[in-house]
Amino acid sequence: MKAETQGKIKYGVWGLVCGAVIAMIIGFAWGGWTTSGTTKTMTKEAVLASQAAICVAQFMQDPNHEEKLKELEKIDSWKRAEFIEKGCWDKMPGQEKADYAVARACADGLERLIKK
Repeated sequence: MKAETQGKIKYGVWGLVCGAVIAMIIGFAWGGWTTSGTTKTMTKEAVLASQAAICVAQFMQDPNHEEKLKELEKIDSWKRAEFIEKGCWDKMPGQEKADYAVARACADGLERLIKK
């Protein structure tokens, strides 16, 4: 192989490697690329947020929601999720048992209503 051809191949390979690294840096930093782990975490957070919103809506549809909201206000913040679980507002349609995280997020959402 000629030295000239060998130099072209060497610099061509280095150009490809550097270009790939730069493309990955730009893609992850500004292009919105994510890893599968990040995507799974984002999906779980989005599902939890939507279920918490449904829980708050179910709580507010209760005929005595104003009394329940006052009752919830009197309960310690760390016991509010249990109150939500007892009322079954955290259960999504079709579910037998809800996740504690939904009750906790619902209690946090209702706490914002209490402060208004």
